Amino acid sequence: MRDVVWRLLLLAACAVSSGIATAQTCGRADFEAVVDQASATLVQVAQKNTPEFQGKLRALKDKRGWSNDQLMKDGALFVRDERIAAYDETSEQLLMKINSQASDGADCKALAELRAAMAALVETQTAKWAYMFDKIDKELAK
Repeated sequence: MRDVVWRLLLLAACAVSSGIATAQTCGRADFEAVVDQASATLVQVAQKNTPEFQGKLRALKDKRGWSNDQLMKDGALFVRDERIAAYDETSEQLLMKINSQASDGADCKALAELRAAMAALVETQTAKWAYMFDKIDKELAK
């Protein structure tokens, strides 16, 4: 999970360095601010959710009497499935869009598109966490 967040942040940082300096009307600082804000939000979301989610996985491990090996195998179902893969794919597509926008000669229209793509990236990751929490909470309630 943490690897995905760091990969997203790294790719977002690449958006800043891959052509944003050529902005015609909107300055580099404007683009950096959008990426910095979205990156900070992604980090906050991960920092908030990761420990809580890991705690719920441990609680499920205890409830089901899983060994550590079983946790790695059976617990994977709560962090990897088709829907989570779809969230990750959406995030990857948004990051590719962000990188291409940054290299398209950044103007104020590109800044607005970057802002929208970064917001969508944050929304996608937030929705992914909500889905994973819902999934594990349902299992803990059984």
